[in-house]
Amino acid sequence: MKRLAIILVLLLAAAGFIGWAIYQDAGYVLISYDQFRYESSFWIFLGLIGCLWLFATVVHWVLGLLYTSGALVNPWSRRHRARRVANASRSGLRELAEGQWNQALTHLSTAAEHDRQPLVHYLGAARAASELGDYEQSDALLHKAAEREPEAGLAIGLTQAQLQIDRGQYAEARESLNALHSDHPRHPRVLTLLQQLYVQLKDWPALCRLLPELRKHRVLPPAKLDELELLAWTAAVEHAGQGEVATAEDPQQGLNQCWQTVPSKLRNEPLLVRAYADGLSRLGAEEKAEEVLYAALKRQFDDRLVERYGRVRGREPARQLAHAEGWLKAHPENAELLLALGRLSLRNELWGKARDYLEASLRMEHRAETCAELARLLAQLGDNERSNRLFQEGLGLLDQTGASRLPVTSPT
Repeated sequence: MKRLAIILVLLLAAAGFIGWAIYQDAGYVLISYDQFRYESSFWIFLGLIGCLWLFATVVHWVLGLLYTSGALVNPWSRRHRARRVANASRSGLRELAEGQWNQALTHLSTAAEHDRQPLVHYLGAARAASELGDYEQSDALLHKAAEREPEAGLAIGLTQAQLQIDRGQYAEARESLNALHSDHPRHPRVLTLLQQLYVQLKDWPALCRLLPELRKHRVLPPAKLDELELLAWTAAVEHAGQGEVATAEDPQQGLNQCWQTVPSKLRNEPLLVRAYADGLSRLGAEEKAEEVLYAALKRQFDDRLVERYGRVRGREPARQLAHAEGWLKAHPENAELLLALGRLSLRNELWGKARDYLEASLRMEHRAETCAELARLLAQLGDNERSNRLFQEGLGLLDQTGASRLPVTSPT
């Protein structure tokens, strides 16, 4: 109220001032151009200019009102088009997250065609099309995205590679990722997808070559990377132990070359040592396998290596048995060691000692393979009744654990 009173006072003061000015001097305005001539007092001329300004303001306001109302009513106006694109984008992204691929493809394709920044919509639509099995349309959408936003090549390439991996198009994914890796060698997502692809392909040598880059650029947490490194090198050694290394004419030479490339910090890992020893045994180098296992067990006792040590045939079976009996002092109740000692005693034809060791192992841990070894020995010693009972017991243990069955047959 106070503010309104002040405004009224100011308006009255202005009106009074203008009236006083008119009374003092009406003024005179003359405008002449060629045959045109205009004459009036100064104050009338000023009032005419004010009326023209007011008229122009009103016309501008009316035109703006008509434009706004037309945009609200006209379904093809820019305002409505922007609203339709926003609705399509919102619906499409929600449907994509919900797995409603058909609806997501329709809405995101619409949004991509009319949005000024269509990248996210094209990528989402390409994924929806790929999930529907329409790989041709998916690739076409990615191609359109590259045409509309050529500077987004990395994002488009990553999406394409991920979709190719999901489809099982591993050769195409490898080609896409190799190109991205060449252009962006340090990008974490590129390295992550390469790692996933190599695991899918079981290309362990390639994964092993990639591991230093994964570690250098901290693509994975250290614990996860350590686990992946151990598994990758173990699988690579196992693969070489199958005699499938194409770079070596002699399979055993290929296995040894692979072992030499294993990082030194991993060569004492029981999983890797066991894989190497298994490969040597498979390729006919059991004596070398026994040496590798014995050297590893001298450094660190491990149940998995002891089990393998009892299976391999060394150069001197008696000495091999003596080595294993030496570990018994520190591990008198180790079921794996007792089983290995039983097998080594069998190899040395020490039937009584073998029976004692196998019986002791069975008391420590009831296992199917121990039952099978003892059953074979008892059958050889003429105790067929207990031998058959142990075979049946071992088969029952296999059924309970779901393990793969041992190639055992009853001798009677």
